[in-house]
This record gives sequence, C-alpha cells and structure tokens, in this order.
Amino acid sequence: MPHDQIDSIDYKQAGVDIAAGERAVKAIKDKVRGTYSKNVLSELGSFGGLYRVDKHTWKNPILVASTDGVGTKILVALAAGIYDTVGQDLVNHCVNDILVQGAIPQFFLDYIGVGILDPQAIEKIIDGFVKACSENDCALIGGEMAEMPGLYHGHDFDLAGTIVGMVEEDQILPRNHIMAGDVLIGLPSSGLHTNGFSLARKVLFERMGLRVDSYLDDLGTSLGEALLQVHRSYLPQMKEFLPDPRLHALAHITGGGIAGNLSRVLPEGMAAQIRINDADIPAIFQLIARGGNVQPDVMRQSFNLGVGMIAVCETGLADELLRRCSGQMLGTLSKSEADQKVCFV
Repeated sequence: MPHDQIDSIDYKQAGVDIAAGERAVKAIKDKVRGTYSKNVLSELGSFGGLYRVDKHTWKNPILVASTDGVGTKILVALAAGIYDTVGQDLVNHCVNDILVQGAIPQFFLDYIGVGILDPQAIEKIIDGFVKACSENDCALIGGEMAEMPGLYHGHDFDLAGTIVGMVEEDQILPRNHIMAGDVLIGLPSSGLHTNGFSLARKVLFERMGLRVDSYLDDLGTSLGEALLQVHRSYLPQMKEFLPDPRLHALAHITGGGIAGNLSRVLPEGMAAQIRINDADIPAIFQLIARGGNVQPDVMRQSFNLGVGMIAVCETGLADELLRRCSGQMLGTLSKSEADQKVCFV
C-alpha cells in the first residue's frame, strides 16, 4: 500500500501524551524550587542537577548515596485515590537509609513511571516529594516522568528515588567500638512504613475481604488510612545525636524485619537479644497476624512490628534516647560465636 494511503499515527495515539507531561512539569516547577538551597546551581529541566559542596560547612565530607522504592504500597494508594503520602514515603525511606551511616541528606532525585500520565495525580505525588524534602532540608534537584502504556496498565504507576547525603569521615556509622553491654533502643514506627505490603494486602483484602474504606474499631480509623500512614523520618530526632561517640550504630528496620536489618550493623562475635512485648505491637500488625494466621517468625521477618529504627548505644546515652525519642528498651548486646546475630527472647 502506498505511504500516502496509510493513516498517520502520532505519539499520543501510541499512548504517550507529551502535552500532559508538559502541563505536569509546569504545575510543579515553583513547588520544586521551594526545596532549593543556595547550593543548587541548576534549574528543573536541566539534563543533570548541579549541587555545590559547601566547603565552609564540611571539613572532610564523604558522599553517601542510596536508591529505593515504596513497593506495593502504591496499590493501596491507587485503591484509596491518595497519592501524596507515597511521595513522602519514598523520600523519608531514603533519608533513613543514609541516616544509619551518619549522613545528612543534601539532594534527592525521583523517578515516576506511569501507564497514563494524569497531571493532577503527578502533582499530588510530587507534593509529597516536596513536603518530605522540605521537612528533611533536602533539595529536590531533578527526576524523570516516563509514560509507558505498554509496560504499565491504565493508571498504574511506580516510584523510585535516589538520595545523596554527606557525613564527616570521622563520624561515619556504625562506629568500630560496638561492644558487649551496648543497649538497643527501638524508635517507634508509624505503621508498616514501606515494607510487607504484599503479605498485608493478601491477608487484609483477599482473605479478610476488607476494603480501603473499611472502618475498624481496633485501628480507630479506616484501613486505608492506617496502611497509608507516612513512613517516618528519623532525621529530626537523631540528627543532634549523630556526632555523639556514645551512639555506636543505627539500623533502619525495613524488609527483613528487626533481625534482618540489625544484623547488618553488628560486627562478628556480637549478638543481640531482643524482647518485644505483645502489648507493644501496634494494632495493624496484630490484625494481620490474626486475619492470616501468620506465624510469629513470619511476622518478625516481614514487618517492623512498631519499631522503625534501632539505636545501638552506650548505657549513658540510652536514657536520653528513651526520653527524647519516645523509644523503648529492646535488649542488649553480648559476645557470641553463633552464626545468628539476632535472637528474640
């Protein structure tokens, strides 16, 4: 067939709406600029983000970088039609991941992949990025929005983020003097944070037949609100303690639970004995355990059980962390030659 008899196809007919993408970028530009510090040297839309290291603030800085996502919590956000909270989740998760190495966030970059680009939904997601970046004093210096109708279906989307922070070389965590007798202080989570949602959705939605708008007396709120509680950033609480040599390590409790993450910061020959009282486990986790007959070892491996971060510290710092960070005493460290670094008692 001659070319002049073939209907012309444009990008929009292929499922990619360039105009919608441009509207989304225009709507967010001023908000994103609101996160900038004097160290941001580029504008949104540049091929790369430029960031100056403040030589007056930092003496011997080490860059710390991390990339993460928010997993299938996005499916709960889609069901509820709430998009800003997952934006906050992503930033705060990344902030915590570099915090455990003693780093202070400097800048953040995001990735949003969508099936159909909805400018209003994109704006809500980026509102979440902006809110969390502002709260953590972190510049949102760039990102990527990709409309991929052949990969994502309908209004499905995915998020990923990369954060870069800095720490003075002599203040990197964990410190090398973790020792027997160190105390483990658990800092409270706000809920599931961003881990365990595949299991939670299987139990709550499929087995129990609940919906995001189901109100549950045990939770005192709808199920959607409970599940979408924003992943807590521990930077505001812990920032002033980072230079204190009595703080030996931090562990961000994400996938793998307490045992899987605390063991990552403990040296060989050291083990932790953890005690969590059932009464201290938040209602959302108890609901999942009951509703799916989920065994205790699976719960411990899949969820944070109300503990979002653990501080390993000397006894002289423990009381201050308990008081000022609303922490709970989880246990202590002892010498051990066993392969298992963390056990529950």
